Amino acid sequence: METTRQQKINRLIQKELGEIFLLQTKAMPGILVSVSGVRISSDLSVAKAYLSIFPSEKGPELLVNIKTNVKAIRYDLGQRLGKQLRIIPALVFFIDDSLDYLENIDRLLKPEDKKETEE
Repeated sequence: METTRQQKINRLIQKELGEIFLLQTKAMPGILVSVSGVRISSDLSVAKAYLSIFPSEKGPELLVNIKTNVKAIRYDLGQRLGKQLRIIPALVFFIDDSLDYLENIDRLLKPEDKKETEE
């Protein structure tokens, strides 16, 4: 159960990380990185950020790049949130593959729909 403060911090970190990734990916045409969710620990020391990466084939490669630059990203986040948060949480990034999962389900269901309409 998240407290109201945790929920506010989740939204704030999600918004700021989204802007950071937007600025960083402008140099890479055809790649879109969005922050689909953030979950912060109860002691506000660790934030898990879930990233949605398009195209999904480049996801693992970009995630490795992001994880190697986590200190710079945390520093940028600290510059943006220094007045709102006393301690900037440690960042852990994961790929949010829920959209790929939905596409896979849709793909699996489509052939069954065609068979029903043919009969």
